Amino acid sequence: METIYLAAGCFWGVEHKLAQVPGVTQTEVGYMNGRTENPTYKEVCADDTGHAEAVKVVFDNKTITLEELLRHFWKLHDPTTLNRQGPDAGTQYRSGIFYCDEDQRKVAEISKEEAQNWTDSKIVTELVPAGKFYPAEEYHQKYFVKNGGSCGI
Repeated sequence: METIYLAAGCFWGVEHKLAQVPGVTQTEVGYMNGRTENPTYKEVCADDTGHAEAVKVVFDNKTITLEELLRHFWKLHDPTTLNRQGPDAGTQYRSGIFYCDEDQRKVAEISKEEAQNWTDSKIVTELVPAGKFYPAEEYHQKYFVKNGGSCGI
């Protein structure tokens, strides 16, 4: 099993789509790479903690490679919009790949270069080391399964 953290806008839709990818064994939504400890949804949405809405993705790397998983990630959102996905705007909605080790960084960089070939606009997705991940409040976990839902994803 391997873990990576991905941000592509509102974490509800991102989590829902990634959870359906064969080989993904676990997903959890939360807050990543910000300045404050134990942020709440309200604080993150105020756009002053620096956190991204992110999804912790655990996957069986014998079933799906990181390269394949990242191809799904790129297709989920518009990686060329800075701090925005659809109607959601703010740094918490930024596009990011938060890698856990040097091998993941290398794969993510190659994947980003390949994705850049699909668009004429510059990809603004950040590739940075994974910092502390704070799970979001329980009502956010598996939100679409619990409540149905709609978002830009």
